[in-house]
Amino acid sequence: MKIISILFLTIFLGKSCDNEQKQDIKSAVVEYSANTRGFYQKIIIQNQTIFVSKDRNSDAVAVTEKISDADWKALITEFQEIDLDGLPNLKAPSERRFYDGAAIGNLKVTYKDKTYQTDGFDHGTPPIEIARFVTKITALAKE
Repeated sequence: MKIISILFLTIFLGKSCDNEQKQDIKSAVVEYSANTRGFYQKIIIQNQTIFVSKDRNSDAVAVTEKISDADWKALITEFQEIDLDGLPNLKAPSERRFYDGAAIGNLKVTYKDKTYQTDGFDHGTPPIEIARFVTKITALAKE
């Protein structure tokens, strides 16, 4: 009986270590916004679809496109590298947004019924920890 218990615990504990869950962008909603007096852009990524709006009016229809499989895989890889709990603590590498030298960028991720959001940073110069992810998102919006 002891052998069966030890075997069961070994298998159970071994499986829990192997099944370490990674963040899955498929169940997340990613919002990136950048705005200043004369510029506005809001990008929403959900379920391999990108919605891009360049109008502050909430009634305006956003441009909607499907994200290619290659770009989606790249987004998944970048998303898994992000520490969601650390998003509010990221420091912006520059401060041009304080004097209208750059639009104010924000990244907001809703994942598993919890929202994670960065403080404002310069559009085009995101914090290093999320730079590749934000760059990929803005590149998809330009396509």
